[in-house]
Order: sequence, then C-alpha cells, then structure tokens
Amino acid sequence: MAATSPAPAARRAPGATRRRYLMCEPVHYTVSYEINPWMDKNRYTDVELALHQWRTLRDTYLDLGHEVETLDPVPGLPDMVYAANGATVVDGVVYSARFRYPQRQPEGPAYQKWFADHGFVTHTATQINEGEGDLLVVGDLILAGTGFRTERAAHAEAQELFGRPVIGLELVDPRYYHLDTALAVISSDPAAPQVAYYPPAFSSGSRGVLETLFPDAILATDDDAAALGLNAVSDGEHVVVAPGARDLAAALRDRGYTPLPVDTSELLKGGGGAKCCTLEIRG
Repeated sequence: MAATSPAPAARRAPGATRRRYLMCEPVHYTVSYEINPWMDKNRYTDVELALHQWRTLRDTYLDLGHEVETLDPVPGLPDMVYAANGATVVDGVVYSARFRYPQRQPEGPAYQKWFADHGFVTHTATQINEGEGDLLVVGDLILAGTGFRTERAAHAEAQELFGRPVIGLELVDPRYYHLDTALAVISSDPAAPQVAYYPPAFSSGSRGVLETLFPDAILATDDDAAALGLNAVSDGEHVVVAPGARDLAAALRDRGYTPLPVDTSELLKGGGGAKCCTLEIRG
C-alpha cells in the first residue's frame, strides 16, 4: 500500500475556477463486449441506475457553477458516456480521438463532429489516442499515458498540435489502462500544479519522472486505486471523487481541497468513473 505524502504549506488548494465540460448521457449504456479488466458482459447493467448516477454527476457540476454541454448519444455505441475519451481540447484546439478497439472507433468522429458543429477548429488524429483518457493537462504540461491504448507517436502529434511539452508515462497494470485511471489532476494552475497518482500503475522510469515533476504529489493507496478513485474531477478546490476512495479524500482535505463523493458504481462496470464521463473544454 502506498503511503500518502504530507501536506506542504506551499501546496494548498489554489481555489476553484469555472469549467466547461462536455458529457454524453448513458441512454444506450450496457456492457456488451470486454476491452478492459473491469468489463464483464455477463454481469447485469442497470441503465436506469447509470442514468441516475450520471445525472447526479452532471448536477454536481452545475451546482458548483460550471457549464455542462451535452452530446447526443448514438445507438450502438454504449461507451459514448465516457466522454473524456472522445477528444483533447487545449486553448480551443481539438485533437480528435482515434480509438484502438473497433467497438469504439465510431465515437471519435461523433465527438469531432460535435466540436466542428460548435465552431471549434478540429484536427483529425493520424495516431491512436484516446483523448483525455491518456492526455491530461497539468499547468503548462501535458502528461501522456501509453502502454495499453494511446500510442507514443500520438504524444508527438499532440505536442506539435498544442505547442506544449508532452511528458510520456508508461502504464503497466491493465486495470489502469488509461492515464486518468491512475493519475488525477488536482490543480492545473501553472503556479501550483498538483496531482494524485498510484505508483504501482507506472513503470519504474515513469515513477521517477512523476517524483521529479511532482515531489509533493498525493500518493493513492491500493484501496483508492481499486475504487477507481483517481478517475476524479477537480476545479482547483472541489474534487469529485469515488465514495470508496476514502484515503484519497482524507489526503485532499489535508491539502485544503473539498472532496465531493459521487457514486458512479454502475458506470464502473464499463471501466469508468467521474473523469471518464467528463471532457473538459479548454479555451
């Protein structure tokens, strides 16, 4: 079990900033195939419960004063609810997703069309990447996961597009197949960037990179990770987190953040939590 690091006085919560999110209601949600260790197509999925949990998550953002846009779900694409995988948006520029598995490949164009229809400049990816599932903005950097879904070549493509340093991180545990299942951005403030992560999910070299970049990061425990607690959403003060991530919630409170437990257990059957359901529109 990983130990939670102490709370240095210099790394207190910088304060909330208003966010703009894109979400997709899980009208067609089910687990009809298996592409990650969380999925079991023989396990019952309750669409009504998934809808209730999704709406609670959306309403939590609205209650915090954030803007929530919605994309119409497409029949036959049950994983469209995991909006974070649909694209990466930095400074108003959209880098489309190009999914690894054929079951999800039509999602990329659906999300790209939404952005194009809403006046965004979109760029079609030539390399396999799964959006904010593996590309997370932290201050002036983009942390980029690889190992299971997103190819390393997509890191270079994103860097050329966004003009920001992209730091590659190797994922080694198939349960944490996207970066946003193993690492949460707690503060994206360039003056005080902060993350929480689960060290065993990363290769030794990538752990060294994270230790260098974020020496006072919050280290998640085994229980936090198993609850998919790192699939969290932060506005710089409030952190929407899985109820089962109790150690992480305590560590966040110690740092001056306000954890907001929101149950997404039905959506976890597909391998996603709050962050998976939430694509941030930056710029």
